[in-house]
Amino acid sequence: MDTTSNNPLAGYFRQPAIYIKLPSGGKYWPDGTLNLPVTGEIPVYPMTTKDEITLRTPDALLNGEGVVSVIQSCCPSITNAWDMPSIDVDTALISLRIASYGNSMDISAKCPKCKEEHSYVVDLSQVVAAISTPDYSKTINVNNLVITMRPQPYFSVNKTNAVNFEEQRILQTINADLPDGEKSALFNQHLQRLVDLNLKLMVDSTESILLPDGKLVTDSKFIEEFYNNTDRNTVKTVRSWLEQAAKEAAIKPVAVKCADCEHSFEITLTFDYANFFA
Repeated sequence: MDTTSNNPLAGYFRQPAIYIKLPSGGKYWPDGTLNLPVTGEIPVYPMTTKDEITLRTPDALLNGEGVVSVIQSCCPSITNAWDMPSIDVDTALISLRIASYGNSMDISAKCPKCKEEHSYVVDLSQVVAAISTPDYSKTINVNNLVITMRPQPYFSVNKTNAVNFEEQRILQTINADLPDGEKSALFNQHLQRLVDLNLKLMVDSTESILLPDGKLVTDSKFIEEFYNNTDRNTVKTVRSWLEQAAKEAAIKPVAVKCADCEHSFEITLTFDYANFFA
């Protein structure tokens, strides 16, 4: 955090509002990307006006630059948020919102029983406390291979999400008036990109593959070639592991009770950054 050493107002600059432990515990961070204190807790500062404006800039959010910029501004222990493990992103973002606006957040939801919509107060500190981390020590044993997984870095997750969103949008809007042959070719082209995205997700999430002879493969090019040429069951097993890990790492729904009919139900907390940090 850049400051001018002789500025008489320096004592009034923002200070850490909270300290947090990252779900990863500092694992899976490349060297030089995280300055983890001996306490294992990193300070989180409130957002500046510049940070708030950044999170309201659509282009900066779409390409991930805005999220990275704000995380590094509010969590100065993080020097390269592009490389942060995906399992730490939600905790960092929710924590900087807490540091900026407090623990409480209002969220509107419609009761599934009486259909009435009300505003509910969510305690974000409890949301953070409920975040869990997949057990990456649990390996995948298939076809005499031992596959060790890891969380994706944020830059990979952001790129995958952006391309996936664009490809899904294109597939839904392929012009129905096109000739069947042209429409089919265009559809297959974009469908293949989605298949390639799933493959990239597997590669980026694979730490290593141990062979029966004790040789350990860590080169991503070899791992990608393996996934491209291995049998369907192996790929299915890895994808199943990733799906389960995603469920474990997902933000847990918040339980509320309808103000009208007192029906208890759950609200899913989603990240629309422009509204989440409003």
